[in-house]
Amino acid sequence: MSDKAVIDAFFDEATFTITYLVSDPAQRRAAVVDPVLDYDHRSGKASTVSADRVIARARERGVQVDWVLETHAHADHLTAAPHIKAKTGARVAIGERIKEVQRIFKPVFGAEDVSGEGREFDRLLRDGEVLPLGSLEIEVMHLPGHTPADVAYRVGDAVFVGDTIFMPDYGTARADFPGGDAHRLYQSIRRLLSLPAETRLFMCHDYKAPGRDRYAWETTVREERARNVHVPRRCR
Repeated sequence: MSDKAVIDAFFDEATFTITYLVSDPAQRRAAVVDPVLDYDHRSGKASTVSADRVIARARERGVQVDWVLETHAHADHLTAAPHIKAKTGARVAIGERIKEVQRIFKPVFGAEDVSGEGREFDRLLRDGEVLPLGSLEIEVMHLPGHTPADVAYRVGDAVFVGDTIFMPDYGTARADFPGGDAHRLYQSIRRLLSLPAETRLFMCHDYKAPGRDRYAWETTVREERARNVHVPRRCR
């Protein structure tokens, strides 16, 4: 698996979320991971300013966006996937257990417009499935716990971890949403930390840990093993 992807990160301070543009410069193909739709709670209005920045960067790099990849169904931000799909023709993908999440969330949130079958997405992904990205490959890792459907995307030496784990000084994801499971989250974290030590991990969120005055979203398996404040030594 090649590790020559170009990674652009876009931090959205309103939701503390990072969107990624992952590009193969050799064949000029790209994927967008966890795109944010701007939403104003007071007015109830949405805009696509953040998503349009990602599309603009793709055009600057001269790459075609083939995929919009969701790590999970987000409770803390709206997705801009439909907008990016409309503008680029990209296919939208998510873990196959989104069907289970939809069925759990539907009665809890009164989401009567949700299919419960994942029909809102173009492709539902299995653990271990590999997607093409030009000369690169995207490997799907099912990492349940935060929700039953959480997945990470591995491209060469980079893994986009979703809400499974955060920066070492901040810790790990919560498991108290409907369908969350702390035991399974622990197993998922162990799976991530079994990757080679030099593997780069890219966060979905950052909130600044106490004592840190800047946002950060890239670390390594080595750093997480050594310093994550929520990970017991026996898990490392």
